[in-house]
Amino acid sequence: MASLLYRLGKFSFRHRWWFLSSWLVVLLAVGGAFAAFSAPTTNNFTIPGSESQRVLDDLREKNPDASGGSGTIVFESADGGEFTAAEREAISQTVADLGALDFLKSATDPFQSQQQLDGAAGQAEQGKAEIEASRAQLDAAKAQLDGAAAQLEASRQQSALAEYQAEQLEATGQTESANAIRAQLAQLDAAEEQLAQQRQAYDDGVAKLADGEKQLEQGQRLAEATSGLRFVSEDGSAAFTRLQFSESSHAVTPEQRQEVQDVGNEAADAGVNVSFSKEIVEDVSSLFGPSEVIGVAMAAVVLMLMLGTLVAAGLPLLMAIVGVGAGVGITMALTGVVEMSSISPMLALMLGLAVGIDYSLFIINRHRTQLLQGMDLEESAGRATGTSGNAVLFAGLTVVIALAALAVPGLPFLTVMGLAAAGTVAVAILVALTLTPAFLGFIGNRILSKRAWARAADADARALAAAAPGTAAKAGQEKSRRWGRLVTRHPVVMLVLSVLLLGTMAVPAMDLRVGLPDGGSEPVDSTAFQAYDTLGEKFGEGINGPVIVVGYLPEGLTETESTDLQLDVVDSLTAIEDVRTAVPASTSEDGTLVVFQVIPEEGPAAESTEELVHTIRADADEIKASTGVEVAITGQTGINIDVSDKLMEAMPVYLLIVVGLSLILLLLVFRSILVPLLATGGFLLSLAASFGAVVAVYQWGWLGNIFDVQNPAAVLSFLPIILIGVLFGLAMDYQMFLVSGMREAYVHGEDARTAVRTGFDHASRVVTAAAIIMVSVFAGFIFSHLTMVRPIGFALAIGVLLDAFVIRMTFIPAAMHLLGKSAWWIPAWLERILPDVDVEGAKLQAPEPPKQPQADGELAEAVR
Repeated sequence: MASLLYRLGKFSFRHRWWFLSSWLVVLLAVGGAFAAFSAPTTNNFTIPGSESQRVLDDLREKNPDASGGSGTIVFESADGGEFTAAEREAISQTVADLGALDFLKSATDPFQSQQQLDGAAGQAEQGKAEIEASRAQLDAAKAQLDGAAAQLEASRQQSALAEYQAEQLEATGQTESANAIRAQLAQLDAAEEQLAQQRQAYDDGVAKLADGEKQLEQGQRLAEATSGLRFVSEDGSAAFTRLQFSESSHAVTPEQRQEVQDVGNEAADAGVNVSFSKEIVEDVSSLFGPSEVIGVAMAAVVLMLMLGTLVAAGLPLLMAIVGVGAGVGITMALTGVVEMSSISPMLALMLGLAVGIDYSLFIINRHRTQLLQGMDLEESAGRATGTSGNAVLFAGLTVVIALAALAVPGLPFLTVMGLAAAGTVAVAILVALTLTPAFLGFIGNRILSKRAWARAADADARALAAAAPGTAAKAGQEKSRRWGRLVTRHPVVMLVLSVLLLGTMAVPAMDLRVGLPDGGSEPVDSTAFQAYDTLGEKFGEGINGPVIVVGYLPEGLTETESTDLQLDVVDSLTAIEDVRTAVPASTSEDGTLVVFQVIPEEGPAAESTEELVHTIRADADEIKASTGVEVAITGQTGINIDVSDKLMEAMPVYLLIVVGLSLILLLLVFRSILVPLLATGGFLLSLAASFGAVVAVYQWGWLGNIFDVQNPAAVLSFLPIILIGVLFGLAMDYQMFLVSGMREAYVHGEDARTAVRTGFDHASRVVTAAAIIMVSVFAGFIFSHLTMVRPIGFALAIGVLLDAFVIRMTFIPAAMHLLGKSAWWIPAWLERILPDVDVEGAKLQAPEPPKQPQADGELAEAVR
């Protein structure tokens, strides 16, 4: 591979215009595809096949009105007092205008809804009084019926004698008297008929009273269930309206979200403070913000300090921009056919910038060193690509493989995320190996400063450069040598300090909880945070994240029977700990599917809410046994918890895959048993410490004022698995560049302990610069405009910082110096069967003898 890349480097150098033109065509094609096919990204995460997703699919089929996306608008009086009549009218009018938007299914008027809730108790009392009055009337009617029945019965007992008398009178010819008696008997029959009708009316009244009592009972139960639900705060200073979109959240366009905000802000004209929930204002259309630019600017400063010229410093940045432009552009173009979370292009952008700068820097640094040794420009470009470029290829492939392995958990959004980032890193590798040597041809000798060329003209400086490859600045090399000597002079102390530092930092990781961000994670000055905070303060934290429970009712129920079952389920749900309110929200047309809204005591990311979801699922069989209704959970809160649980279940498997891959790759590269074990152990230490730092800042709130964490909560659910994959790949990058130099020196005959120092001196300066650049780029995302990106930027920045400086530049050289020759031990049989990957390109022919400048005029011409 080294020979092939050597030829590729020389070919790119000679045909630089062709490569430049080709990459310009690629960028234009990608830009066209992006403009034609890109679509909005989303922050909704689902798990196909999970309970929450299955229930959501049922909901969309049977009750589509309840399956669209939703959002909340919060209104608050400007002075904190009760709403005035004008403010109430302005809010109601705003809600009416919102309801007229064709992409909204509904917008509830908070004052009408609250009036209905408040009137429920009064209606129940009125209904109770009416029931009592009806019961009294029925009791009186019954008494009258009983009296009339008794009289009628007495008369009926005498009717047989009267009939006999009538017959006797007819027999004696007294027909008139007989007819009079028979007329009295007919009146008795009519009275019986009238009594039967009165008795039927009484029975109807009893049945109606029973229905009324049943309705009253159901009304009282419903009123009791909704007693903890409000749409207007108790002090009358705040209200909120729920918006129901016609489509799912990811299908709501930025223009529609903006229209909702424009209409919602009409109430502000009346002096009402209006704030919108995260679902309404979240904008994931922009990838780059001011903080990211600052991170790239910091990387540029590091490059300038290291390389000494604007031209040399600008080249790695240019290569990174080309790689990111192509990789992220392709990713965004695919959003038209693949549903993609906003974090996917952001992760691709983050990694593309970092590795794009570093990979080009490794090749450029090797090229500069070889030029100072007197090597020809074309030969140097080829050899830099064949040596450092070979290491870049191998190291980059580890990053690509680790990211592609994010498909292992089987979560579509995570698979897309990993493949998008892996694809962008692959493009960055291709740019580094093809376009970088081409630009080395364009730049020529200007890749080095005049001061560097002047130093090279001095024989002593040339000898120093030849003795210490990889260095163009004496001061920087001396610093790295001093650190390398300090580490190897006190290896036990350095090992103990490294382990103690990382072990201490890892302690908070034992309290790791994961979840997805909500409005409470937004910046405190954002409207999303203000809406979340106001709702929590005025209506209780749980209103920000209701748990959606779907009940499956038997078929063929009457309305009363259905209502009874719904209220039985409500009673079962309300009895569960940490449930504040549970109410039936909507029913499907066929009456077999009911949506219950469960308001927890705490917010959607709270540990108690997570436990509540698990408890409801655990009690589902018991609820079905007592009510006959099968219940299941869906909705954003339930789905978010499912995603977090699934990711935590998958993380150990993914970690084992990454650790196994690490051991195999390092065994191939370094042909040693202990070196891969040390490298992997160090990776696990830095990973645990990074987890601890993330928990301390984003879950515990330490240094929250510095990192703008005002409402600490659970850690972003997919951060741990992303951190494992990315940090593994980057850690292996630095491991290869540092330790491969140690191996090369050892193989070429140096003592094992001396080789540790030689290899460290060979690569420490460029690795230091590369690590600082990566940390700078990642740190630029800590204050990203996308809240979900912030903890990822922090985790990657602290992870690279710890792994590069504590593990690779302290722990590893100290351990290897202690181990000495045994660090390179490998069984003979295993060495025979292992392929020789030659990462550093050691098999390339030795460099040509340095060319001595013939005259000062020749050196000056070279500089020009």
